[in-house]
Amino acid sequence: MTGTEIEITADLVRDLLREQHPDLAGLSLREVAGGWGNQMWRLGDELAVRVQRMDPTPELQLKERRWLPVLAPRLPLPVPTPVRFGEPSARFPKHWTVMTWVAGEPLDHGSISRGAHAADTLAGFLRALHVEAPAEAPIATDRGAHPRTCTDGFENFFQAVAPADLAADVRAVWDDATAAPAWEGPPVWVHGDLHPANVVVSHGTLAGIVDFGDMCAGDPAWDLAAAWVLLPAGVAARFFETYAHADEAAIRRARGLAALKSLFLMLMGQNGDRGLPGGKPHWGPAGRAALDRVLKGV
Repeated sequence: MTGTEIEITADLVRDLLREQHPDLAGLSLREVAGGWGNQMWRLGDELAVRVQRMDPTPELQLKERRWLPVLAPRLPLPVPTPVRFGEPSARFPKHWTVMTWVAGEPLDHGSISRGAHAADTLAGFLRALHVEAPAEAPIATDRGAHPRTCTDGFENFFQAVAPADLAADVRAVWDDATAAPAWEGPPVWVHGDLHPANVVVSHGTLAGIVDFGDMCAGDPAWDLAAAWVLLPAGVAARFFETYAHADEAAIRRARGLAALKSLFLMLMGQNGDRGLPGGKPHWGPAGRAALDRVLKGV
């Protein structure tokens, strides 16, 4: 924390609620572990307060405010939906949002034991999400496009954490993805950041999807990578069969992006082991397990 940052405490969040939404200020308040760009506080049993922390601009929160109410009604899993807006004030100069609470345990602290059910559930969710986005939908600069646009990021992750005994195989998966034909359909809504901390599980299967700050219009392969990043071994084929809209090129792009995301998780784990800011030690094993699934294919 720098000298210019304001520490986000329960007292501060309570004060903000009293100032702007006093009818909610009496509800119980407890911090939710995790988060980097935003800090989360659970408010009562049904709500959460999402407070802008490290994100340099409010763009991601404002995007969620604008589009989640549009998307949520047609999605078959719970997602956080904004219900109240908190605006910058003299007490706190950043944005914050009161959203619905999505019940369950984050997958990076839980597990999926009902793999076939989770594969069907994820496929159904993505089929509902992946519809043509309107012209005014956000376009991301770092995701949603062809994997070849991420070559620099892949190289950085690859050099940092790719296991020596798997390097050639990982490289082959990535090269195949970058050589695959591009998405030829209209840009569709994509979540853009499906990894174990952004989904919740309950009773051994997927129970909700959270953190839509990176949603954008683009190539659905960015989300289809979740077949390997989120789901347990052996169910990727079932996922793609149920999803039913991914051709061979999309699966090739998705597999390469899954390799990229797996290496990212491994790097975050390495950073956590070294005590670096934002590092998460428990992401390392999750990333390596995902990479192993990627290399086994569909």
